[in-house]
Amino acid sequence: MSHNPDAIAPHGGQLVNRIATPEQRAEFLSKADFLPRVQLDDRAVSDVEMIAIGAFSPLTGFMNQEDYDRTVTEMRLANGLVWSIPITLSVSEEVASPLQEGSLIRLDNSRGEFIAVLQLTQKYNYDKTREAIKVYRTDDVKHPGVHVLYNQGIVHLAGDIWLLQREPHPQFPTYQIDPPASRQLFKDKGWKTIVGFQTRNPIHRAHEYIQKCALEIVDGLFLHPLVGATKEDDIAADVRMRCYEILLEHYYPLDRVTLAINPAAMRYAGPREAIFHALVRKNYGCTHFIVGRDHAGVGDYYGTYDAQYIFDEFAPSELGIVPMKFEHAFYCMRTKQMATSKTSPSRPEERIHLSGTKVREMLRRGELPPPEFSRPEVAAELARAMRIEVPA
Repeated sequence: MSHNPDAIAPHGGQLVNRIATPEQRAEFLSKADFLPRVQLDDRAVSDVEMIAIGAFSPLTGFMNQEDYDRTVTEMRLANGLVWSIPITLSVSEEVASPLQEGSLIRLDNSRGEFIAVLQLTQKYNYDKTREAIKVYRTDDVKHPGVHVLYNQGIVHLAGDIWLLQREPHPQFPTYQIDPPASRQLFKDKGWKTIVGFQTRNPIHRAHEYIQKCALEIVDGLFLHPLVGATKEDDIAADVRMRCYEILLEHYYPLDRVTLAINPAAMRYAGPREAIFHALVRKNYGCTHFIVGRDHAGVGDYYGTYDAQYIFDEFAPSELGIVPMKFEHAFYCMRTKQMATSKTSPSRPEERIHLSGTKVREMLRRGELPPPEFSRPEVAAELARAMRIEVPA
């Protein structure tokens, strides 16, 4: 385990590496046919990957009961370190029953491929309703995060993991920049201050506006779209990535922006996930993190700026990354530019509010987003993906 002393320290002080050495991998493979198996869903596969590459530092595996309980109730690990989202491996009682604490467990992906090993240290039950209320602020099964929670197993398996081998991403290998590489990249570029931006949506003009505001303050932008499991109605990752490429080519200073994928799965946990996303970007080497309107939210479960208020519950030194809080940006018809209520003289009726949700709704209706909403090149790409006829 190591970290770059010239950059911001990883969360907990060390960047975790749980990728098996060639010798470890050979040993695990030699035992493959004799180990008990647990099949992972897509989110668990993402969690294994994120743990292994150090993105979830200081976690070295799936949480034990003490870490889990304190994370759910206090947003801290057992040692007191800030951590807001439980990272757990859930299985049914039937699957858990024959597994012996102290043994190695083979972890397979959904295709039955052996991808990782778990050193099982603990099995424990947990209260789903408590987790839902504490983490998601609701027990409504219509909430996508709560829906996943209520449909997962009732037993957590805890212990360190080893990823057998770091494989290139099947869709975006050139954008697979893991924390050690991103930290080195920032150092090579001479960036001392780096702002991270989280998105699961195509970038619209409100995003562009707040990113460029941030770029006025810091050395570089780490554009870090999430490509792990999302809701079924979210726009596909390959479409989003093409939109990011188009936007960067035409509208951004390329020497001050790095585009990379975030392999994590979305939880849709709103305020808690904002803290989580910030800590993950800290591990990638960011010094700052953009928090906009309803970060990681869904529906009407969270207040507009709850994801910003939650940062005030922690001392800056506990987080180790600076949140950059932005109000809801809009297109001001009076000044003919992007603005927020802090800078615009316009009345409410003179403002065109933008959001990824509105873009998705328009596309589903067969409508092309207007230029006040999305850059025309991005709108055209979205239209092609949704098979909408683009006006000549």
